[in-house]
Parts: sequence; C-alpha cells; structure tokens
Amino acid sequence: MPFRIATFLIASCAGGAGVGALFGWRFLWIGAWAGALAWLLLDAWRAQRLLRALRDDAVGLPTRGPGIWGELAERIRKLLRSREQQTRQAEDRLHEFLEAIQASPNGVVLIDEQGRIEWCNQTAAVQLGIDAERDLQQHLANLVRDPAFVAYLASWNYSRDVVIDAPSMQTGPHGKLMRLSVQVHPYAGNRRLLLTRDITALEQADAMRRDFVANVSHEIRTPLTVLTGFVETLQSLPLEADERSRYLGLMGQQAQRMGTLVQDLLTLSRLEGSAAPPMNQWTRVRALLAHCEDEARGLSERLSAQGHRLFFASESDSELSGAATELQSAMSNLVSNAVRYTPPGGEVTVTWRLLPDGRGEFAVRDTGPGIAAEHIPRLTERFYRVDRSRSRETGGTGLGLAIVKHIAQRHGAQLRIESTPGQGSRFALLFPVTRLRPARPVSVNA
Repeated sequence: MPFRIATFLIASCAGGAGVGALFGWRFLWIGAWAGALAWLLLDAWRAQRLLRALRDDAVGLPTRGPGIWGELAERIRKLLRSREQQTRQAEDRLHEFLEAIQASPNGVVLIDEQGRIEWCNQTAAVQLGIDAERDLQQHLANLVRDPAFVAYLASWNYSRDVVIDAPSMQTGPHGKLMRLSVQVHPYAGNRRLLLTRDITALEQADAMRRDFVANVSHEIRTPLTVLTGFVETLQSLPLEADERSRYLGLMGQQAQRMGTLVQDLLTLSRLEGSAAPPMNQWTRVRALLAHCEDEARGLSERLSAQGHRLFFASESDSELSGAATELQSAMSNLVSNAVRYTPPGGEVTVTWRLLPDGRGEFAVRDTGPGIAAEHIPRLTERFYRVDRSRSRETGGTGLGLAIVKHIAQRHGAQLRIESTPGQGSRFALLFPVTRLRPARPVSVNA
C-alpha cells in the first residue's frame, strides 16, 4: 500500500506540474485530479484483467508487471504451479496404487453405500464375471447372484468370509469349477472393500490330504486285520503243521505288503524333500535296462508258472544324467506294473530309443486289459486304482505311478500314458536332450 500511495502522489504531482507549466498554477489541482483519475483507470484495467484471467481458470494470467496487481498475479501464478505439481504427484501416486492393486493375485472391488460398484481390478472382474468398465455403478448383488453371497453382502456381518463358486464358470486344475473366498471390509462409513481369493487349489490340496490319510489308514488296516485274525487263530485253536505253515505264510505276505507300503511312502517323502538330482552323474541306459529285465523275469516267474513273453531292446547306447537310484526306480516301476497287470502268457516289450528331436524315450508296452480313458488322468494320484481287487491280488500299493511322476518331474522328463481297453497300454518316459549323451567306451585295465 505505501508503494501504491507514493506512485499515486508522484503521478499526481507530475500531472499537476505539467498542467501548471502550460496553463498556470490555478490549473494545478485540475491536472493533479486528471493524473489521479488516469492512474485509477489504469489500475482498474489491470485488476479487471487479473479477475478475467482468474475466471478463466487462470488461463492467460498476465506476466509480472509493475504495481500491486502485477505482484499479485505473479504470486497467484506461483501458487497455481505449486498446486498443479502437487496434483500431478497425487495423481501419479494414485495411478501407482491402482496399478499395484491391478497386479494383485486377489480381486478387489470398491462398493459405495448403496452397494454399487465404484471400482474393481481385472482379477475381480474375471473371477466374478463382471466388466470393469461397463458394470460401474451397477449393484453388485444384481451381477453376482449366488444366494450365499447375496445373503452375506446384505447381512453386514463380515466377521468371516463366504465361499462360493466362481460366477464366471471358470475352471481350475483338473477341470474343476473355480472356488472363491469372498471377504468384505467396511470403511469410510458405509462403503465396503470386497476381496476375492481363488482357493480352488487349497480345497483340492485339502481333499487330497483327507483322501491320502483315509487311503493310508485303509491300506494299513486291511493287512493288520488279516494279521490280527491269524494271530488269534494261532493262539486259540490247535492247528496241524500244514495249517500253521499256511497261516504263517499268509501272515508273512501281509507283513511284506505293509513293509512295501511303508517303503513307498518313505520314497515319496524323500523325493519331495530332497535336492534336485545332479547333472554331472551319468548312468548307462543299457545297465538300467538289464536291471529291469532281471527284476521283470523274476517277478513273472513268481506270479505264474506260465510266465510272460518279455522283450527288451535298446536302439542306441546312451547315458542319462541324474540320480541313478531314482531312474532305476522309475523304470522298474513301469516294467513291474506291466508284468503284474498282464495275464500269464501275455507280452511285455521294453524299448529305449532316441527321437528325431534328440530326446530319449523309455517305453513299456503290454498286452494287458488296458485302461479306460476316464481313468488315465488320475493314474498318477496316490493310491488311485482302476481295479482295487486286482491291485491287491498283484501286490501293488497304488503308489508306483506317483513315484514315477515325481522322479520324471525331478529329471525334466515327461510321463505319457496311452491305453485302449482290451488292447493293452503303453507307458513312456521322455527325457530332455540336456539329460542325454552318447555312451562312453568302458575302459579296460590291463
């Protein structure tokens, strides 16, 4: 204000002096008032210009000029620049936050007081079967019509979650319908944050755990029941030597069956918890085949006096890298399964060859009863059997193919199963090129 008054006085004096010099001192006051009026008009024009720029959202704000209005315009410009920068920073943080939520594996939905969708990430849109843009401001209960979800959303009791089938009809592993856990958290009054989580794998794992415990209990309980019955018989009845010998032989078979089951369970546990197989340890494939052949011929003789027609062939002399005991276990399991499930007099063919793409194939083909297509995807599940009675007769534990699958995965191999009922089956292990090399000549010491 002092600067403005001083400017006004100087202008007035200058105007008055000019008029007095021209017309005499009596016109001094007239000149002073004329100068003051001119200054006021100029000042009013500058103020009007600043107000007009502010009405237009500060577009065309005048640059810094003389007088208080120029100073005020410059201060407003600085303030606006600071606010714009803060706004941009806030928008950037908001975008980063939304991108982080978009990247979340869980679904996120923001719901207003009336239950309408304010925003959702793409995960929630896919899981709930809604459109992230088209369905904004739509009532979520009208889009997700599961009765349990609708009742949960309307209850305002969100101390627990609710589990529903995915409305989008998506399927999880093994073609099963996706299951969602939905949890709501109120915030900012009556607004709600809804979180969705895919729990399909968790439920399947829990079901597998229950089945596993039930199967183990059943597999152990059956031979224990037989052993208990025989023990009570031997204790309570006077038996002849032949009967006693027969009972003891059956007891030995059941004990051996339990021992095999425990051994297979320990093998699975070791495979799941051990380190990856080495890449610098090599085993000759022909040595593995020779061991499989010895086991297969011995098993065939024990199962039937007629035996089986067994053929073993290796088209190339190769070496495999990895754990030799695991590779032998996987191959032996496939061969022994073929012998067990092929009727006496049937044919089992075991081959090793290199494929055109450089991979190695270990294949076992049999002329057994074959397997229906609906059973093939589940053959590698623990204790899964196509025919339980047949498995017990042949002495299988139901864990052999599960062991083969784990060993194959640990060595980067693939297990392929082809079977036609009444025409036999073919099981093949496909080993990657990185696990193969030509067999090196055996050095002979003089």
